[in-house]
Amino acid sequence: MSSESEVVRAHRDAGRTFDVGGVQSFVRELGAGAPVLCMHGVPASSFLYRKVLAELAARDMRGIAFDLPGLGLAARPQSFDYSWTGLGRFAAAAVDALALDRFHLVVHDIGGPVGFELAATMPQRIASLTILNTIIAVEPFRRPWSMQPFAVRGLGELWLASLTKPAFRQLMRLQGIANRAAVTNAELDAYVELLKREDHGRAFLKIMRGFERTAEKQILYERAVHGVPYPVQIVWGADDPALKLSTQGEQARRIAGVETLHTVPAKHFLQEDQAPALAELIARHAETSPIG
Repeated sequence: MSSESEVVRAHRDAGRTFDVGGVQSFVRELGAGAPVLCMHGVPASSFLYRKVLAELAARDMRGIAFDLPGLGLAARPQSFDYSWTGLGRFAAAAVDALALDRFHLVVHDIGGPVGFELAATMPQRIASLTILNTIIAVEPFRRPWSMQPFAVRGLGELWLASLTKPAFRQLMRLQGIANRAAVTNAELDAYVELLKREDHGRAFLKIMRGFERTAEKQILYERAVHGVPYPVQIVWGADDPALKLSTQGEQARRIAGVETLHTVPAKHFLQEDQAPALAELIARHAETSPIG
């Protein structure tokens, strides 16, 4: 049975580092064909998409996922702007560094706001957009109970220190993973390894305190999903207790102006539970707006 260190090592070996304006990041790519850029949120990294990339490759697509600064195997510079604006600026530069001309975009969790920042700067390069369990109506958004403590100075440091591997496993089973057989304990422990690393999660706390829940940002994100030159679809883990189908899911559907909201039997991290179904929906959606 693999340990979390072996899981992280295998993850590292499956990708490569690259430089974005002097900040080092890490990217995993798999497959050939139309590129599909998959944006992660918190407390995750490109590791979250390892199964989805394989499923996309099996469908003759090129799956791509890179780490945002402060998370996964990316650098964690102290002076970096970890707000959604700063992370979106990094994502746009990363797209250029990876020489992605036109691509399908998949966003999840706070990878939603970050991805919307990206899409707003280069709408003509987005071939299609798939929205997974994220927030568009950011102004009224309140963090779920499991994430709220991280936003409070002092309490966040204590909450993060208490997030041991056994505690994180329980949290993920409760909030993130519906099918216990879909992910091993070593894989869950790898999330903690990749979250804390050498800075013990300090950059992650800056991200959690950098949410820009303003009317201006909400307008920007609404404009990135509605009345855009690319097709938009929404796929939701139906049993997500944090970003609920009946609230954030329906909000996303209404704002994007789509009739159908696709659901899969999963909680928040549907990439772990439902990678084949998710890849199939992404591939079918991409067919409506082919690249080249």
